[in-house]
Amino acid sequence: MQIPSHLIDVTANHEPGYHPLMHYENWRVAVFNQDPARNLDTLSYLEYHGLTDEVFVLLQGRCALIVADGSDNPGEIHVVEMEANTCYNIRKGVWHALILQDQGIVLIVENQDTSRDNSGYYTLTEQDKAVIRARVETVLA
Repeated sequence: MQIPSHLIDVTANHEPGYHPLMHYENWRVAVFNQDPARNLDTLSYLEYHGLTDEVFVLLQGRCALIVADGSDNPGEIHVVEMEANTCYNIRKGVWHALILQDQGIVLIVENQDTSRDNSGYYTLTEQDKAVIRARVETVLA
């Protein structure tokens, strides 16, 4: 028996990359599925959101969460391997990126107004990339 649509919304997306799934009032739920085009070799930027926190939950696979403080540019870069079914709240203004492996899927909860207009982007230098690569490879070894 199918549940009436006025009682429940069911959405999914299994394509590579970032996909919003649901919006309600001020929040959005999205999924980030591992994308062969977005990996450690192609990581080119870190981002931050200026108006809101963002929550990540690893659902499957492996994921290295990259974070850094700093205002105009990222400061010291930290990398942690996310644990499945654990909430990681990235506070507003914190530089971050995700590197997914092994069919990784991350659930994302964020303010639905989060956009390029109220976020910052930092293009990684070759030196930044080398530091991140070494730290991610150590964490995901």
